[in-house]
Amino acid sequence: MTSEPTSVIIVGVGGQGIILASRVLSVAALKSGYRVKVSETHGMAQRGGSVITHLRYGSSVYSPLISAGQADYLIGFEKLEAVRCLPLIKEDGLLIINDQEIPPLPVLLGSFPYPELTRDSLRGSAPRLQFVPARACAQQLGEPRAVNMVLLGCLARHLQIARECWQMAIDECVRPQYQELDRQAFSTGLNLVAGG
Repeated sequence: MTSEPTSVIIVGVGGQGIILASRVLSVAALKSGYRVKVSETHGMAQRGGSVITHLRYGSSVYSPLISAGQADYLIGFEKLEAVRCLPLIKEDGLLIINDQEIPPLPVLLGSFPYPELTRDSLRGSAPRLQFVPARACAQQLGEPRAVNMVLLGCLARHLQIARECWQMAIDECVRPQYQELDRQAFSTGLNLVAGG
């Protein structure tokens, strides 16, 4: 068991399943014997506003909050929201970013353009970068809302949490009618990472 806590930021917009993703990660870490601390911040709107979760786990954890330059992993459910949180990632941290754009209100109103955020433009923004077509993967499974489990699968490849702990966490946190779908989405994410 690691002595230094592992620090994970999960960020996106309301309605993307970020809270469920953080709950599944928390339960999986607990089932692995780690102590877990979580802090969630919701934007002004339940759907469409910024959502950020700070999650830390390890043999001992005293605070859930992750300071600038301290996140081991930053999981971006939406590109612009991920870029806003880049200052939180460590020098050797990993950015896993969903290739999805959800324009915020100022962009929708025409006040600002949505910035060009491609794999090439983001290369160098984070120490390690994995660009993930999570929405396309979820749509192939027939459920676009399964993006959260695809991204969790990508993250799981890098964490010292056993596969059976993830399975138990999905079963505990997800409604029964969605469990099989979410297990498939999680496996898709694992395979994406395995493929590079």
